[in-house]
Amino acid sequence: MTRIVSGFAGSLTLRVPKNGTRPTSDRVREAIFSALDARDAIAGLRVLDLYAGSGALGLEAASRGARVVTLVEKNPQAAALCRANAAAVAKAAPRTGAPQITVSGQSVQGFLDGTSAGFDLVFIDPPYELSAEELAENLRALAPRLHEEAVVMVERSSRSPEPEWPSGLELDRRKDYGDTTLWWAHTVAEQPGA
Repeated sequence: MTRIVSGFAGSLTLRVPKNGTRPTSDRVREAIFSALDARDAIAGLRVLDLYAGSGALGLEAASRGARVVTLVEKNPQAAALCRANAAAVAKAAPRTGAPQITVSGQSVQGFLDGTSAGFDLVFIDPPYELSAEELAENLRALAPRLHEEAVVMVERSSRSPEPEWPSGLELDRRKDYGDTTLWWAHTVAEQPGA
């Protein structure tokens, strides 16, 4: 069972696809959001959840005060559950200051290639079988869509190599949780002449 941990929708149960996705464990989600809370890096931000699955990461951010949340999930069944979960979170939101939550049912690369929106906080939790090359392509497309001081969190198998960070993104830290590794990166200003 997957639940929203904290915020206005705290303890709300989320529907999870029966197969085709790998939900982030409660332990790892709690660690992610503890780290973000320590940085005061959620309230009022524009959040992007790529390879959203049930939408748990993006919806947790919405519950904790993110202003705009976009969930991207191309699997039609998972995208439908994202929409249902987003509606449940929106229903629990306060009347004033409710987050804007949207769900895109297209591929991550298609979404990134077609959007001009900018983001402050991005979760990337792809299937473990996603190739390092495809993840690198996603990160290259994402980098120009990040606001100054944006944070990017990539969740991968602990057996996967470090993501290939494009220009404009720099590794902040790595944290292992059993078979899962979280890679944290932040935006950096491009150096003149680089």
